[in-house]
Amino acid sequence: MSDVSSFTAPLPAGHTILVVDDTRENLTVIGELLQPFYRVRVANSGLRALRVAQSEPRPDLILLDVMMPEMDGYGVLQALRADPATRDIPVIFVTAMDGDADEEHGLAMGAVDYVTKPVRPAILLARVRTHLELKEARDWLKDQNGYLEAQVGRRTRENELIKDVSLHALAMLTEKRDNETGNHLYRTQAYVAALMRRLERHPRFREALGFRQQQLIAKAAPLHDIGKVGIPDAILLKPGRLTPAEFEVMKTHARIGAEAIEEAIHKVAGEALAELLPQGEESPLAFLEVACQIAGAHHEKWDGSGYPLGLAGDAIPLPARLMALADVFDALTCRRHYKEPFPMETAVDMILAGRGLHFDPDIVDAFLGILDEFQAIAARYQDISR
Repeated sequence: MSDVSSFTAPLPAGHTILVVDDTRENLTVIGELLQPFYRVRVANSGLRALRVAQSEPRPDLILLDVMMPEMDGYGVLQALRADPATRDIPVIFVTAMDGDADEEHGLAMGAVDYVTKPVRPAILLARVRTHLELKEARDWLKDQNGYLEAQVGRRTRENELIKDVSLHALAMLTEKRDNETGNHLYRTQAYVAALMRRLERHPRFREALGFRQQQLIAKAAPLHDIGKVGIPDAILLKPGRLTPAEFEVMKTHARIGAEAIEEAIHKVAGEALAELLPQGEESPLAFLEVACQIAGAHHEKWDGSGYPLGLAGDAIPLPARLMALADVFDALTCRRHYKEPFPMETAVDMILAGRGLHFDPDIVDAFLGILDEFQAIAARYQDISR
């Protein structure tokens, strides 16, 4: 039999081994074998082993007897694996049960190895060293994965922040030109978000208003009037009602906005974007695709009398239908250079009058159900008189 003195020294000191056996002699023999190389803790029962495994210094490896009174080794292993604090500690069964079926059962339970008694010192030390090395490798990979996940998360948050700031900068270009709209962007975005929360369990909208889709729509909402950058100042800033001809020019902002976003997506990404994305994965420009729908169709009407395409009913993209109500409500309840704000009651009556004509009937019903929330948003983001 190999002598322990011929065995290459195990891993550097610092590892803790828990030896569990109900026989004092076995604890003494195995403990003396390990002590030159490792910190050794012992337990003479299954219940005590569980308490020791929970205390400091936590074991890096457990040598566990199978045949013990009260709680056998299988029960101890099951309890260790059920506890998040101990589930990753490798366990080697050390037992006089040397049948193939016993070994297979122990390994199937989750033990990393199976050593039979009487213990052969060199074999046991080799198994201990091997599994400590494997544990170190697993722990290192876990730490590296945790670090990499944290880095990816940080980069993702940075990218989302840059995306949000860039988006709002674009939207604010329009607001700076049309400076009487004040907090219009914040109010309409909040109105749309409130409507989506109200409708997310509605049978018609459940699939279209999942959590991620709600995020995309809310993120894209501020770009609804981006096309106004293409409207001449003489019309956009006119201090009075527009003539029919001027209104026809103003109406082109929907088409201008949609085309600008569409052209930007095509020029920057083009076909390369689809080639780079795995099949079924969301495009990183998905929020711009939603913004294109909102910008181009938020003036369409449920009955088909809107512009620029005269779309009707469900042919109007849902994000645009949501924005249509939010945009009109904000226009009715806020001061504009061509009108004073309508009283809240009048504005609500006008929205209700547009149910099934201007607006999706179910969206109007959702609006009526959260009118208090709309009023709170209006108060929170009210324009400051200058």
